[in-house]
Amino acid sequence: MSRPLRVIFAGTPEFAAASLTALLDSRHSVIAVYTQPDRPAGRGRRLTESPVKRLAGQHDLPVFQPTTLKSAEVQAELAAHAADVMVVVAYGLILPRAVLDIPPLGCLNVHASLLPRWRGAAPIQRAIEAGDAESGVTIMQMDEGLDTGDMLLVRRTPITAATTGGELHDTLARLGGEALVAALDALAEGRLPATPQPEQGVTYAAKLSKAEAELDFTCPAAELAARVRAFNPWPVAWSALGDSRLRLLMAEAATRHEDEDAEPPGTLLEPDGEALRIACGARGDEVLRVTRAQLPGGKPLPARDLLNARGERLAPGRRLGISAEGGR
Repeated sequence: MSRPLRVIFAGTPEFAAASLTALLDSRHSVIAVYTQPDRPAGRGRRLTESPVKRLAGQHDLPVFQPTTLKSAEVQAELAAHAADVMVVVAYGLILPRAVLDIPPLGCLNVHASLLPRWRGAAPIQRAIEAGDAESGVTIMQMDEGLDTGDMLLVRRTPITAATTGGELHDTLARLGGEALVAALDALAEGRLPATPQPEQGVTYAAKLSKAEAELDFTCPAAELAARVRAFNPWPVAWSALGDSRLRLLMAEAATRHEDEDAEPPGTLLEPDGEALRIACGARGDEVLRVTRAQLPGGKPLPARDLLNARGERLAPGRRLGISAEGGR
C-alpha cells in the first residue's frame, strides 16, 4: 500500500467538520487546519470559533486563521507545511493560483452537488427548491474558476418529497467525508482519473437570503412545498399572519376537495385534522398542505397540535400574506 498523504485541511462550518472527522479517522495525516477567523455570534455577539476550529482543537491540530490567502507571507507559511495535498470544504476564502500550485498533488474540494449542476454557494437548498430527484457530492480538482475543476469522484443520494434542507445537508456531509477518504486513498495509489466537467447542464446556486423566504401564494403548490422544505432549517419559509409571522417547516402539494371553490391565494381553507390547507396558485385553485409550522412566540409543532389550540389565528377564511392593516 502507498504511504499516507500529508494533508492541509481548509474548512469552516459543520459540513466541513464532517469531512475533517472522516479524514482524522483515515490513514492520512492532517498536518495543519485552516479556517475562517472567529466571528461574533449569538445575542451577545461574542467571538465564536468555527466548528472546524473546535474539532481541530479537540485533536491538538495546529490551526491557522488568515483573513486572506493572497499575501506572500501566508503562502510561504502554507508551503512550509510540505503537504502532499490540500483539501478544501466550504472554507470561505478564495484560493489564488499561487496557493493552488503549492501542494504537489494540488487542491481537492468537496462540493455538495452533482457537478456541473449547482455550482456556487447554496447547492443543497437549490437542488430541493428546483425539484431535483437526486443530489450528491463531487470531489473536484480545484482550479481558478467557480467550481469548474475536473471531477475526481462522485457519490449520489435521492431527494424525496419529504427531504428538507437540513436532512440533505447531513446526508451530504456524511457522504462527503466518505468520498473524500476514498479519493485520497486512490490519489495516493495513483489511480484517481480526472474527468472534465461537461459544458451542458451548468447551473448556479445563488446564496440564500432571508428576503426570499417570504412565500408568494400565487405560485404553484409544488413550487411552494419545495421551497418550504429547502429553507428548513434556514432561512425558514414564512408568511405574514396579521401583524406577525407564521413559519412553515414542512409542506406538500395537495388537491382541493370536490366541494371547495377556489379562494384568493393565501386563504386558509378548512383543515383536514393533520394539516393546515392553504389556497395557492395564480387562480387560488391549488392547495398547499402544511404539516409542521411555528406560530409567533411558540415552538415548531406538528400542524395538528397548532390546530388544537389555534384560536382565531388559524381560522378558515383568514388570509396569509396579509398584514393586520390589509397589505402585504
